[in-house]
Amino acid sequence: MAPSTNEFGQPVGDEVSGWTPPPRPGGVTLTGRFCRVEPIEPARHAEALFAANAQDSDGRSWTYLPYGPFATFAEYRDWLSTMAAGQDPCFYAIVDAASGLAVGVCSYLRIDPAAGSIEVGHLHFSPRLQGKPAATEAMFLMMQHAFTLGYRRYEWKCNALNAPSRRAAQRLGFSYEGCFRQARVDRGRNRDTTWYSVIDSEWPALKAVFEQWLGPENFDADGRQRVALSVLTNGLLTAMR
Repeated sequence: MAPSTNEFGQPVGDEVSGWTPPPRPGGVTLTGRFCRVEPIEPARHAEALFAANAQDSDGRSWTYLPYGPFATFAEYRDWLSTMAAGQDPCFYAIVDAASGLAVGVCSYLRIDPAAGSIEVGHLHFSPRLQGKPAATEAMFLMMQHAFTLGYRRYEWKCNALNAPSRRAAQRLGFSYEGCFRQARVDRGRNRDTTWYSVIDSEWPALKAVFEQWLGPENFDADGRQRVALSVLTNGLLTAMR
């Protein structure tokens, strides 16, 4: 479709009518079948999170984050308290519905209501969460909440060398947008950052795919998926021009 033009014949962006900047995400608990995503409270969550993280004995899950692993509970609790005190990033605990224990952390960040843009990040999934349906459901709940609030753009960024994160982004329906070279220095090393996004016009179809995948009929008696989410989301990914 041809772009809109102004009175000078220059191409301009489509008019965004009826849209107002959304509110910032607040202290809301998001509840699913496999997990809850709730505002982080170190007094409630730190002990369970530290114990769950300890199952990653060699600390490899922290490689692409600019912090961690934490040698002592006190060190982790203090870091979590600092993170919980801020509004951007806005941290949440992922609580396993079956055990009632916190098993992972996620956040909203780069929250820009005026632009309608928000990012999900600071993801750290303990071995108790990795590869489980709850991990996928938590990401669905976060995305759903952002679009329900009225955000137009939902971002995922990661170290360009972090292959598991790049695969996870596209499995979750994020389209690749490009690479920012030498974007940061983390742990004294260069970081190129890859960008992915979902936009609001893509959300209805992606929401239906998530609901199909998370439905009870997609899991057998042993809890194994019948259809992979990546199979369902692959056709929704947008190739950047």
